[in-house]
Amino acid sequence: MTGDALRDRSVVVTGGGTGIGRATALAFAAEGARVLVVGRSKDTLAETAGQHPSIRLCAEDIAAPGAVDRIVDVAARELGGLDVLVNNAVTMRSAPLGRVAEDGARAQVETNLLAPLFLTQRALPLLEAAKGLVINVTTAGNQRGWPGHSVYGATKAGLDFLTRTWALELAPRGIRVAGVSPGPVDTPIGQHSGLDTDAVAALRARQRARVPLGRVGRPDEVAWWLVNLARPEASFATGLIIAVDGGASVVF
Repeated sequence: MTGDALRDRSVVVTGGGTGIGRATALAFAAEGARVLVVGRSKDTLAETAGQHPSIRLCAEDIAAPGAVDRIVDVAARELGGLDVLVNNAVTMRSAPLGRVAEDGARAQVETNLLAPLFLTQRALPLLEAAKGLVINVTTAGNQRGWPGHSVYGATKAGLDFLTRTWALELAPRGIRVAGVSPGPVDTPIGQHSGLDTDAVAALRARQRARVPLGRVGRPDEVAWWLVNLARPEASFATGLIIAVDGGASVVF
């Protein structure tokens, strides 16, 4: 689909410095949207923003005190409003039960679940004014047990539940809510969670073996769905969660 449907729309993408967040920001910008990328690393955000003149950056840890207020204030000032909020920022700490560290567990709950909740809540006036859209990026991996990732998977399953519930709560206000659940995608999340190069390579090999399409996905393949959910043609869709995982979630 082409056209000017997304031109001058205002989009906030958390976790916009790398991976799916970067691909999503660039895809929206390519459609003419004004985009604000949010993340902890000013350097990676600057790399994203440097690839398109319509992308601005906001260096914030979304789980930090007062961060959601500052992010929404910047969006209002820099973008002039908010049509689409993409809750994509994530942190992962791998550990089986018995070795789960309290600080790692809290960081995952705060970043992956509570921060999207409070950022969305803070953004409601702007979203309502725009009859906007919230997209939560979750994971197809929470459809079954995932040894070593119980806390991470639980936060993403919680975000799925918030997606469905918010869709009902916010429909009377003209706000749509949807989810996109990626499967294995070639992003730096493994490195960010502390895996070395060999461990990441081994993980990718295991993932390819489990995916019916026989490969891991690309960030732009996930971003395509995020952008198209924001198009007018998708305006009757709310409460849905789309798995973009090469068929992994339907394997018994």
